[in-house]
Amino acid sequence: MSVLIAIPARYASSRYPGKPLAELKGATGQSLSLIERSWRAAREVDGVDRVIVATDDDRIRLACEAFGAEVVMTSSDCANGTERCAEAHDILGGGFDIVVNLQGDAPLTPHWFIEDLITGLQKAPKAEIATPVLRCDGETLSGFLNDRKAGRVGGTTAVFDANNQAMYFSKEVIPFTTREYDDQEETPVFHHVGVYAYRPLALAAYPSWPVGPLERLEGLEQLRFMENGRAVLCVEVHARGRQFWELNNPQDVPKIESMMAQMGLP
Repeated sequence: MSVLIAIPARYASSRYPGKPLAELKGATGQSLSLIERSWRAAREVDGVDRVIVATDDDRIRLACEAFGAEVVMTSSDCANGTERCAEAHDILGGGFDIVVNLQGDAPLTPHWFIEDLITGLQKAPKAEIATPVLRCDGETLSGFLNDRKAGRVGGTTAVFDANNQAMYFSKEVIPFTTREYDDQEETPVFHHVGVYAYRPLALAAYPSWPVGPLERLEGLEQLRFMENGRAVLCVEVHARGRQFWELNNPQDVPKIESMMAQMGLP
């Protein structure tokens, strides 16, 4: 199966304008942009035929071309990363069996998350979209709850049924629990990792579907699949001792830099 990884990147983020070009220092003190670190993460994935950055902004294009990335220029009308991936795949002429959307705000995404996601979609021929979920430990859950108390959007959480079909995704912390957990203790909360693997027909149809009230309220693009009757497969992935966090707010930069230093990432 041929696989494309597309990294959608836009400059005009309401929460963090210019986020793809934010600089992050690694363990060696080297500063690299968020989009370059995400591109490097994508290139570590086995079994991928092509990696592109999809953007509508020349500042991002120039930065990406400077470090050697292939860039596909898309319309500024794209409402989210899935629409941008759909347009980029169309511009490339299609032909891929699986399109992976690696959102450019998760430079700590391990390559095996994406490899397991691709394998999960390959093993589920009826599934049209798959996305990874990672069980939270007590420390991660505490961070999510603290973000919400401070009025910040932290990670997205997911609940799914016995067949791993998504029931809901939310920027609130779900399911609700009053228990306090030790830092390394497993919790019943699953962190939705912002990566998607699509079959091309479902991806091509996505921009034509109406935006439903849940997608509008939560601002979560995957809810459009669910609101239009399409099942979303949740693939559980495992950290293997690796720390994972997304860059959602400027306050996340020092946290991610600290994690990179601890993991020895350059």
